[in-house]
Amino acid sequence: MESINLLSASDVLIEEADNLIEKGDVLQAPEKYYKAAEEAIKLLVKTLNLKDVIEKVKEEGYWSLGVLHDAVIEIAKRLRDEEIIDLWKSAVVILTVNLPKDILAIEAEKVKKLVELSDKTANLRVD
Repeated sequence: MESINLLSASDVLIEEADNLIEKGDVLQAPEKYYKAAEEAIKLLVKTLNLKDVIEKVKEEGYWSLGVLHDAVIEIAKRLRDEEIIDLWKSAVVILTVNLPKDILAIEAEKVKKLVELSDKTANLRVD
């Protein structure tokens, strides 16, 4: 059976953020990188069927930062990969700190790694 890799919302947002960086727009790019990470976490929650997190989202009516934080912890436990927590922290830093372009590039690579992990996990479940 042939493997199919699906393009996620996170992939599109990463591409948009990279294009903004190329144009020198360091104000909008961080928002796109953060949103890509957020979408990656949501995809992982759905792919891994983290019912407790999904229930919290239903109760609150939206993906609050607290719910996202809880989701990251649960994902790290489920995948036995603590690095996910650090990758998520990079996304939060990108959004909340006005980083110089060179530091932004380093942190953006970590967000891309999170997105790749999310895509890989979701695509493994599809195959």
